[in-house]
Amino acid sequence: MLQKKDKEPQKISAIILAAGKGTRMSTPLAKVLHPVAGVPMVQRVIKACKDAGASDVRIVVGHNAQLVKTVVQPLAVTCFEQLKQLGTADAVKSAHLDSLEGLVLIINGDHPLIESSDIEKCVKIFQDENLDIAVVTAKVKDPGSFGRIIRQHGKLHSIVEAKDASHETLKINEINTGFYIATSEALQEILPKIKNNNSQQEFYLTDMISIGLELGYKVNAIEGDAHIAMGVNTQEELAKATRFAFKRKAKELMSDGVMILDPTHTYIEESVCVGPASVIYPGVYLRGTTEIGSFCALEPNCYIIDCEVGDSVQIKAGSYLERSQINDNASVGPYARLRPETIIGEKAQVGNFVEMKKVKFGKESKAGHLTYLGDAEIGEQVNIGCGTITCNYAVDKKKYKTKIGDRVFVGSDTQFIAPIEIGSDAVIGSGSTITKDVPARSLAVARGKQIIKEDYIKIEESNSQEQLNVENKK
Repeated sequence: MLQKKDKEPQKISAIILAAGKGTRMSTPLAKVLHPVAGVPMVQRVIKACKDAGASDVRIVVGHNAQLVKTVVQPLAVTCFEQLKQLGTADAVKSAHLDSLEGLVLIINGDHPLIESSDIEKCVKIFQDENLDIAVVTAKVKDPGSFGRIIRQHGKLHSIVEAKDASHETLKINEINTGFYIATSEALQEILPKIKNNNSQQEFYLTDMISIGLELGYKVNAIEGDAHIAMGVNTQEELAKATRFAFKRKAKELMSDGVMILDPTHTYIEESVCVGPASVIYPGVYLRGTTEIGSFCALEPNCYIIDCEVGDSVQIKAGSYLERSQINDNASVGPYARLRPETIIGEKAQVGNFVEMKKVKFGKESKAGHLTYLGDAEIGEQVNIGCGTITCNYAVDKKKYKTKIGDRVFVGSDTQFIAPIEIGSDAVIGSGSTITKDVPARSLAVARGKQIIKEDYIKIEESNSQEQLNVENKK
């Protein structure tokens, strides 16, 4: 056995095991890429490790390796490939142990609910007890297929995989979470000694415990919270983990003063921020980098992605918002759609069945209903009538811009043929198709001439039709 250094190791490295196929997920996607509350499982584990201080994060990939690499490499990690599925110890060895220093965290990539606080707590216990090797355990109601923790006189003796366990051993409810902490020196000596003398002929990382004890290393079990052990192997378990994550986020927000009427049916990703005194109704889904201000009301079934919402904003039922900015005291919906790069000004009103794309919509302006505005700059205190359309897409397959000044009144059923500019205080007559710029304070009307032909329906024809109707009834 190598002599342990007197000084506590400062550097923390992490090895995340992400090579498994995940057959029971029944999809072609690598198991660790399945999302929990909008974030791939392995990405959650990476974040937890980094937030806990791991400066060197290594991902062991295998099944669908190229796709996994595509997802994780932008996160400043290093990937190592396990060429054959020969067990967890073989996977760890694939991560080039000889270049590791200090403390090493070994975590499964399909345990998405582990948080940095869990890791920090376990590392502190590891360091306080001056350990060489530790396995993080948890006591659960249904141990299932987890490896069982074997103790003798209360002290850790070994870990037995469920598939190799006796009937009596399977009754133990303290399980191996798959999270280990070890010094790099201990790993480098112990892993080459692990054999595949088991029913699966695999190299089990769990054998590290018994071998470490035999070699005289200081080994112990650190008990953690049950959620650390929540691994994902099936679609049902994926849904369970997602519900847990959403519930945890809702609880966090409610403790900060957010009013969530039904946390069970509210879906808020962990990256979302919501200000105090905002009210969130059932069915709301908040994703990505969304930030909601204070005193907002988000009515049922709103779907909001990567948006910035100010204070005292009302998002009415059924609205879909993506990569948009809604400023203070504005209202949107019901059933409105804001597409990327749309900015709604203060106290502006966007009504039902209004769609906007890449629009700057001015302060106190209104678009009440049934309107499409795309590639447009709308001034302040503008009234957009029902059925208005900015015709921004031309036959040359390019987008053109509509500019409307302040205090313009746009009558219903108006089409603006871009590129076009409407001056401030102008009035656009209903039913107009505007193809030329309109100066400020002007009236623009562009509609076909109404023609009336009196006595268009002859009396004789009308009587003949009435007689025909009578005959048909007979």
